[in-house]
Amino acid sequence: MDSLIAASARALAAGDALGALKHVALRDDPPALALRGIAMAQLGEHPRARELLRRAARGFGTHEALAHARCVVADAEVALAMRELGGSPRALAAAAATLEARADRANALQARLIAVRRLLLLGRLGQASAALALLDASGGPPALVALAELTAAELALRSLRVAPAQAALARAHEAALQARVPALLAEVVEARAALERPAARRLLAGHEQPLRLDEVAVLLASGALVVDACHRGLRAGDTWLPLARRPVLFALARALAEAWPGDVDREALIAQAFRLHAPDETHRARLRVEIGRLRALAAPLAQVEATARGFVLQPRSGRAVAVLAPPIDGEQGALVALLSDGAPWSTSALSLALGASQRTVQRALAELEAAGRVRSIGRARAQRWLAPPLAGFTTILLLPTALPPE
Repeated sequence: MDSLIAASARALAAGDALGALKHVALRDDPPALALRGIAMAQLGEHPRARELLRRAARGFGTHEALAHARCVVADAEVALAMRELGGSPRALAAAAATLEARADRANALQARLIAVRRLLLLGRLGQASAALALLDASGGPPALVALAELTAAELALRSLRVAPAQAALARAHEAALQARVPALLAEVVEARAALERPAARRLLAGHEQPLRLDEVAVLLASGALVVDACHRGLRAGDTWLPLARRPVLFALARALAEAWPGDVDREALIAQAFRLHAPDETHRARLRVEIGRLRALAAPLAQVEATARGFVLQPRSGRAVAVLAPPIDGEQGALVALLSDGAPWSTSALSLALGASQRTVQRALAELEAAGRVRSIGRARAQRWLAPPLAGFTTILLLPTALPPE
């Protein structure tokens, strides 16, 4: 390694991208191209960074497998920043194996962390948890230790395990201070601050109470019958009844829970569950059918009894009833939460993360754009979508496929 390459690498390690470019800006040999690509990525010029990194990877011969693997990892990091999530993870896994075989532990750890963070963005929490459990960041570079702890904290928060998340964030803060990378430290500080913001709302008798994540965890552990509009299901103690694929039944359960301990008249239930404001006898018959289905499904947790004017929810064992609602209403909450991370998303990446078709995502984006809540940059296949950060609350419970608390 010549002196200019070494100086550029030291500047990049310190987070000085412009200083790194000064040493190699006019060079086109593979090591210089790789360093230029990493510098451009640090400056936010991701398309140019990918071009340079791929040129560098092609320039390294078969006898330079270590350098090629490092380029693959850097390219995967840029793809993650660009929210290009549809590629195969095999190349990254092969690069990580090469790096581990050549004793490049730091870059191997970076590759494994990229894979875990991709799984988190896609909402595959089980796979992310299994992959993270295999990582050992101890003794690694402080910046990577901080990133590993941030990843562990996000995974814990997505599963509503607040205490492990707080411990991971404390370790991340200590490592970020050692790394002396301002952007990384700011990310840790923001993650810790999010714990103090409202994450959901408790609805009761026409009033709402904002709840932090730790307060949400306390509510779910209280034994109350919780109609959870964040995860779309019913929860009481250790019993969880998912209703995400039964939207009519969930709408009925939520309406009954919001009125508890009172009842709800039939017309109001029809309006909320079927979105009709002029019901006839066929709709009342359908309501009876759906109430029967809800009664059978919720039998372990509550009874649904008929009253003179409608129906009432009666939880078993004298439980209290609570409705846990997300911080913002609307069917596009998960989409807005993904976009508010500040990164530009393609519709294909959003489709993968949400588990929805691209056409569904495109329709939702068009509605949000008309309302001024999102904006697009670029055109055609280069089009990306952004949204301003959602101030005043944390979006962790809005993210798609978040697991119900264990």
